[in-house]
Amino acid sequence: MTETVRRHIAALAPDALPAYVYDLAALRAHAAAVRAALPERVELYYAAKANPEAPVLAALRDAVDGYEVSSGGELAHVRAAVPDAPLAFGGPGKTPAEIAAAVDAGVHRWHVESEQELHRLDAVLTDRPGTVVDVLLRVNLPVATGALDAVALAMGGRPTPFGLDPDRAEECVRLLTGDGSDPGPLGRRLRLRGVHAHLASGLTAVEQLAVAEQIVTWSVALAERHGFPLAEVNVGGGMAVDYDDPASRFDWTAFGEGLTKLLDAHPGLTLRIEPGRALTAYCGWYATEVLDVKQSHGEDFAVVRGGTHHLRTPATRGHSQPFEVLPVDAWPHPWPRPAVGTGRATLAGQLCTPKDVLARAASGADGLRAADRVLFAMAGAYAWNISHHEFLMHPRPGFHYLGS
Repeated sequence: MTETVRRHIAALAPDALPAYVYDLAALRAHAAAVRAALPERVELYYAAKANPEAPVLAALRDAVDGYEVSSGGELAHVRAAVPDAPLAFGGPGKTPAEIAAAVDAGVHRWHVESEQELHRLDAVLTDRPGTVVDVLLRVNLPVATGALDAVALAMGGRPTPFGLDPDRAEECVRLLTGDGSDPGPLGRRLRLRGVHAHLASGLTAVEQLAVAEQIVTWSVALAERHGFPLAEVNVGGGMAVDYDDPASRFDWTAFGEGLTKLLDAHPGLTLRIEPGRALTAYCGWYATEVLDVKQSHGEDFAVVRGGTHHLRTPATRGHSQPFEVLPVDAWPHPWPRPAVGTGRATLAGQLCTPKDVLARAASGADGLRAADRVLFAMAGAYAWNISHHEFLMHPRPGFHYLGS
């Protein structure tokens, strides 16, 4: 955390908390470093679902080649925030209305999830003569035994609602390319560019490279079987973010070097990646205030303003959100100031559920007192936007964008 962020949070009035504080200068620097680590033939798209705040999207614009959206709402929001940016439209269950809106918005790439989705897209295009769209078939590929066993979130390599099984992908290729000499029944309006395969989240650089190589190898063989030019392969996102060790970062340099070797073996191929969490997680903090400290059956609990209805990430992933304490010396009340006395405390929110826990039995809370401030780190992705805001109808947090 920079001193600028710390000073900004310290200066906030108690009733201005909780608040999300984003360091956009740090975000721009991180995204530029990621871009610099990648070879030229790798396109960097940001998965907007990780954090769709408009200032965050705009801060990334100089470093990314485009944005991946997964709904009609995201499409409209991202188009308004960064009007000139190329968009890739993914996600299962696209409605006919969303498909029509995305066609009219000029989506750059379509990640097609099913055979029916191909037909729905083609049906929309029949009412727009002369319009041709570029598609990637999202495929749920089998991977090497055990390759995804330890990941926190797997979207492929096993039964899931995402993408096409390989045999259905073969049928979709036939619909798009025919016999090679004549386009298939859908090939006049839908142009097949290649394959998309986002299989898992939480992979290290070594694991990501192994999966990417398998995706590319399978895609090349698919193109050779059907005789179509393979222009692009999207190997997805899911770069590991370690909440237990915030100093441990995904090795973008090693990842870029590995992708360079992979591309050297396939001249003319463009790779695309779609990180979300790994780009923005580190630029955001959820700042709040300790309302009370009390003991329960020998354990200390610090109750803070807000909670998992603002920052759902630790409840979703089952971890303790990393934090630091910003001590506040002033105590204006005549009664004793409650403080942690057992050496550790669970940091809980204001909700009437035992699941409203931001950090459990944390030693970093030793000496924590009522009115002190707590700054939860790594809150720049899958935080506010995935939380159940209306539960108990507490006030919403403030939002502060530094360096915008």
